[in-house]
Amino acid sequence: MSESKNAIPWLTIVGLGEDGPDGLSPATRAALESAEVVMGAARHLALLPDLRAETVTWPVPYADGLPLLMGHRGRPTVVLASGDPFWFGAGSVITRDLTPGEWRAFPGVSTFAFAASRLGWPLEATACLGLHAAPFTRLRPHLAPGERAIVLLRDGDAVGALAHWLTEQGFGATTMTVMEALGGPRERIRETIAAGYDLPDVQHPVCAALAFAGEGRVLTHASGLPDDWFANDGQITKRPVRALTLSALAPRPGEHLWDIGAGSGSIALEWLLAHPTTRATAIEADPERAARISENAETLGVAHRLTVVEGAAPDALTGLADPDAVFIGGGLSEALLTVVWQDMAPATRLVANAVTLDSEALLTDWQGSHGGTLLRIELAQAAPLGRKRGWKSSYPIVQWSVTR
Repeated sequence: MSESKNAIPWLTIVGLGEDGPDGLSPATRAALESAEVVMGAARHLALLPDLRAETVTWPVPYADGLPLLMGHRGRPTVVLASGDPFWFGAGSVITRDLTPGEWRAFPGVSTFAFAASRLGWPLEATACLGLHAAPFTRLRPHLAPGERAIVLLRDGDAVGALAHWLTEQGFGATTMTVMEALGGPRERIRETIAAGYDLPDVQHPVCAALAFAGEGRVLTHASGLPDDWFANDGQITKRPVRALTLSALAPRPGEHLWDIGAGSGSIALEWLLAHPTTRATAIEADPERAARISENAETLGVAHRLTVVEGAAPDALTGLADPDAVFIGGGLSEALLTVVWQDMAPATRLVANAVTLDSEALLTDWQGSHGGTLLRIELAQAAPLGRKRGWKSSYPIVQWSVTR
């Protein structure tokens, strides 16, 4: 953040701990003493001594407070937040539309740091998630015996709901360390097992440290999940072909995929599981399948990074964010390839799978004109053949992969 040596931004974001003013630095105290306006949740305002500044209680829902804050733009203003405002906190939301030099921040100790210090857990090896308003399914990729996570939760009822969800997933043996008001006089730490959860009086603010245990299903980090991870009506890129397709698409951190003719969404969803910063748009003409893609994304904990577009390509591609990679699994045609190729920026990767002779001929022509590689995939599985066994072949698939 650039600012002159003598300039003080009009907005200061203060990370407040449960010990109130006792944990504030001299710089933070000075900011509060010089402020004309102090905004924060009622709980945060109650932790501070009497202030000369005008106090404004941040409303619920949270977004309603942003216009109020902007109404004080230019006046020395302090916003109170919990712990570290830029770790699953409000900091990035508040500063999103401000210019450099308008704000500064004095972060406090995060709840994650407090929780790890109470348990002796290494934070760099512990998943840390904010589940105040997010579904528990965000934890799905992390569910594996021996793994650990610290999660921030909305309230005491949410802790019980989380215990129930873990049990439903087959991880009822998970040890839950429930921590309330860490760092303050009300701090309380209790341990329980998810399947036997019986803490009725948990108070906000609360987090739960989870040591996962149980016999539930674990998501692999390799491409090619078993097909039954995806609810489908038969329109799905099967496991071996999906693994080869993901390998050709080569997901990288931060990249965006178009999955055209998405069916069950299995390609887009495995793309999202490849890295926590990938994004995907699934284009599907059938309304039931489009709805099913969203449900699959919720189950796997990646719905927040997926956009589902109900419509037929190429018309449904209008206005979409530019892709880094494109997969065509359904609706392959000359017209679709032409539009996609024209819309793709240089260095964009394209992978298309063909099953019919007509679509195979189409990909052969395009490979001859635009380069790339053709791969013929022929698979067979052992199956009963009378009283013995034999090989049952699937339809061969031709895959074209190319970089624009």
